[in-house]
Amino acid sequence: MGFMMQIRPEVLKKLREDYPPGTKVILDEMCDPYREMPSGMKGEVLYIDDAGGAHIAWSNGSTLAAIHGIDRFHRDPDQ
Repeated sequence: MGFMMQIRPEVLKKLREDYPPGTKVILDEMCDPYREMPSGMKGEVLYIDDAGGAHIAWSNGSTLAAIHGIDRFHRDPDQ
């Protein structure tokens, strides 16, 4: 049996309201030992999945998801 993260419905709703598709974001920190994802990288939200993962098209060409509660990003204030 695999590991499955649970997210409260109200938290998921808030994430989707705060980061709709097209929202420009800036990466604060990503915990991924297999990819070079430096702080300050910019991206655009594609969607928030049912586990709260923010699927983002990053400026380095990656579409790696930022995992809620593990990785950190914020809205680009210049959007």
